[in-house]
Amino acid sequence: MKALVAALVLILLVLQWRLWIGDGGVAELRQLETQLAVQQQENAALRLRNEMLESEVLDLKNGLEAVEERARADLGMTRKDETFYMIIE
Repeated sequence: MKALVAALVLILLVLQWRLWIGDGGVAELRQLETQLAVQQQENAALRLRNEMLESEVLDLKNGLEAVEERARADLGMTRKDETFYMIIE
């Protein structure tokens, strides 16, 4: 009888160890939940960035104001009736 109780206690300890510490246990679950939260935050930031880029692309495709703004800022272009002044600090 004592051997049976000892064997059952040993089996219970092994199963508890696997539950709390072993592969696929609670510790690994907590780690995966943390990784999931970090990934969800990164995805939200990237989703916002994609929406902003999509908005800019649509504006460039449909509106001349955005194209003009880009030409002025990136290429330094001016209209025929404008004078360009460069201020060097």
